[in-house]
Amino acid sequence: MYIIIIGCGRVGSQLALILAQEKHDIVVIDKDPNAFKSLGTSFNGVKLQGYGYDEEVLQRAHIERCDALAAVTDQDNANIMACEVASKLYKVPRVVARVFNPGSIGTFEELGLEYVFGTNVVAQTIMDKIVERHGRHLSVRGDVEVIEFIAGPKIENKRLIDIQIPNEFRICLVTRQGKSFIPWRETVLRDGDTLIAVVRSSVYSRVKPYMRSS
Repeated sequence: MYIIIIGCGRVGSQLALILAQEKHDIVVIDKDPNAFKSLGTSFNGVKLQGYGYDEEVLQRAHIERCDALAAVTDQDNANIMACEVASKLYKVPRVVARVFNPGSIGTFEELGLEYVFGTNVVAQTIMDKIVERHGRHLSVRGDVEVIEFIAGPKIENKRLIDIQIPNEFRICLVTRQGKSFIPWRETVLRDGDTLIAVVRSSVYSRVKPYMRSS
């Protein structure tokens, strides 16, 4: 994949290094040229100085080739603008932003932007989001995530109690045909349900099969 990362702070640099190690083509954009030092000397991607919402900078990054873009600066407004430009102007298929200030979450949701929020945001979480695109990571607290995803065929006709993992994975809300309800242990789930759940990162791989792939 050809991936653009905006912001080369702690999260951005970790994300760039992980993705580069996975053999993706990476472009990192940051307004501060000194920020690129955190990538080290072995990073083989492209480094561009500038603002991630600047169309000229994005064109230099060859955004027309872009498969996914992650805006992970510590400025929510910059992340919003970058995602808006990428998704609406350049039609980048996969766009995700880091939310730094919880007060900005409402804005991201109103604009329909995919986001990851948490005081302990990890690069791996964002990588899963932009590369695998199984669900929306709504919040991260240590090793616990709140996620939203569309149920896949493997969940059809299973009861809640059949798939939940005590103390590690719990479905909290089901939306079916536009109506939302809080499920109980005997609730039968359907392919196509939109689910909000709490999951520990240690069991995320066990939950993935129940998610609809893009």
